Amino acid sequence: MGSHTDSTHSMPTPAPLPTPATAAGREGLDAILARPAGAVIALDFDGTLAPIVPDPEQARAHPDAVAALAALAPKVASVAVVTGRPASVAVRHGGFAGVPGLEHLIVLGHYGAERWDAATGEVTAPAPHPGVASVRAELPGFLDSIGAWRGTWIEEKGRALAVHTRRAGDPQAAFEALRAPLTDLAARHGLVVEPGRMVLELRPPGMDKGVALLDHVHRLSATSVLYGGDDLGDLPAFAAVDKLRSDGTPGLLVCSGSDEVTELRDRSDLVVEGPHGLVTLLRTLAHHLA
Repeated sequence: MGSHTDSTHSMPTPAPLPTPATAAGREGLDAILARPAGAVIALDFDGTLAPIVPDPEQARAHPDAVAALAALAPKVASVAVVTGRPASVAVRHGGFAGVPGLEHLIVLGHYGAERWDAATGEVTAPAPHPGVASVRAELPGFLDSIGAWRGTWIEEKGRALAVHTRRAGDPQAAFEALRAPLTDLAARHGLVVEPGRMVLELRPPGMDKGVALLDHVHRLSATSVLYGGDDLGDLPAFAAVDKLRSDGTPGLLVCSGSDEVTELRDRSDLVVEGPHGLVTLLRTLAHHLA
């Protein structure tokens, strides 16, 4: 249901913005409101803009996410989606291409190793790490050899591979049992393991969401930043915002609330109720920047 203005064309009063729980978060929000043209809004995809689902291929952005982003993007320096997924997959599952208002959206995929620009529709990326191909060949037999739990499965991510345990009979036990052997396998091929919500991702080292976020913020000489995430892979981005704040750039850390991952929630300035709450926050922020 949309809002309708009356014959005088008066705008409805926007809902109040939530108050961050920390002084640093309140300073970050105030800086975004005071100078939106210098603000970077950076967001994770799965669990933040899109609800978590058992099959990642079925994940789609919240139905109101694109409209909220399109309302906000023209008022800030940049809106960026920072994800462990391939950039093209996040664009497809998010429905981000060709949307009025999102002409300058960027998607930093594979933790920033890939960059998709809405302005060109193109993905730029370095050559793949050779260890990924080696692990791709070895991983199925490796899981069989260690008696991997029934219900675990491998997701092909191009520049990375992920082993999911959410469909196992005991997802958490499977996750814990596989963590050490997969870490050893990754290390043998020059890769690292990135743990997430019932998933262990084997990927190249040296790039994470924090590195990607810092690079993007510095590239734009941003004066403030908001980062929203939900999972362990977002902790480096949280640390990057902490560093920016210590260097004088205000920032706001938002957790798309999850009972599965409490570390992010405990470090955030503001907790919202999953993708629906995050979309509501973005929409409200856009209204206050009008």
